[in-house]
Amino acid sequence: MSCIPKGYVKCKTTEVFGKESIPDIYAQRHFTRRGVYEQIHVISGELMFYGYKDKEGEVEREVRLKASETAISHPEYWHSIMPLTDDTQFEIHFYIKPEALNNP
Repeated sequence: MSCIPKGYVKCKTTEVFGKESIPDIYAQRHFTRRGVYEQIHVISGELMFYGYKDKEGEVEREVRLKASETAISHPEYWHSIMPLTDDTQFEIHFYIKPEALNNP
């Protein structure tokens, strides 16, 4: 199981998204910048987390998440998410080291 390393702090939380309101950037293949961990938290429904070998690579990881479950995406890891049910609601938390807060 993956987790946020000790010493990292939450720097941002998105609004709550659903099947009809998920921004394209999260539905498409993307990655977080160096030093940033992304935690996808499912509030209700289900969603699928897809991890990719690289920008053009095939899916190497599929994780189905249900309500109250989370997935962690490591820095610079290509991934996408897809809501699976009409009642899906989720939010995303971003974590960085405290000293990086002052160095964008």
